[in-house]
Amino acid sequence: MTPRLIATDVDGTLLRPDETVSARTGRTLAAVARSGTPLALVTGRPPRWLRPVLAETAHRGPVVCANGAMLYDVPTQRVLRSYPMEVACLRAVAENIRRILPDAAFAAEYGDAFVHEPGYRPRWDIGLPEVSIVDLTVVLARPAVKLLVRHTELGADAMFELVRPAVGDLAVVTHGSGDARMEISAVGVTKATALAALAEELGVDRSEVIAFGDMPNDLPMMEWAGRSFAVANAHPEVRAIADEVVGANSEDGVAGVLERWWPADAPPPLSGPRSRSAAAAAPTLRY
Repeated sequence: MTPRLIATDVDGTLLRPDETVSARTGRTLAAVARSGTPLALVTGRPPRWLRPVLAETAHRGPVVCANGAMLYDVPTQRVLRSYPMEVACLRAVAENIRRILPDAAFAAEYGDAFVHEPGYRPRWDIGLPEVSIVDLTVVLARPAVKLLVRHTELGADAMFELVRPAVGDLAVVTHGSGDARMEISAVGVTKATALAALAEELGVDRSEVIAFGDMPNDLPMMEWAGRSFAVANAHPEVRAIADEVVGANSEDGVAGVLERWWPADAPPPLSGPRSRSAAAAAPTLRY
């Protein structure tokens, strides 16, 4: 079966460790684009972190951001859908976590801006104009697409085992990096729910979707897709549930799979950016 929708995580999966794509992966992504087959980037990143990814990949299709809380349209640079956590939920979740981890530090992601407590030590958002250091009351004062929690002493998996029962049914907890930073979203918001909504818009059945990932925040998407692929550098839980483990992100693992259907050395299109036949067969993106 030729997939009708491709979904891939970005960091640790599609991008190499230096956050670039190889020439091989670039050629393969171009071959997919010429075919007209939709490819969605499905990432924990907010829209404000997309510019370098789009420059590296030349991606112009849909982007699911913030672990499913936002759908971003690349051509118009607009957020089309957003599913934030409401203030009452943010406050309840933070209170529960602080009860078990008094020294945890909090931050809130809005998509176009980011705020964090003084004790929250970001790894990337340092000295940027859209980033503010504020009191916890301000962090929790407006709806946010993600509540983030850091701890300086716990590992990611150990922190997850403590935070998940503390949050309970109030929200969805996951993590997508190697450090102890939990990413918390509104109830029902995951990469899987966002991908399912996109597939429905495109008239694509889940059995026709393939997904690539490397971290626990990719698990819902990979379990939902018709076929899932974990890169070799993936978290053990991701490798365990994947239908197939492929090359690492440093070894063009995603490209190696896509080349089964879209070889990078395929003939160029007959006219324009892709052939007339491919354009006619491609679904219209209505997201």
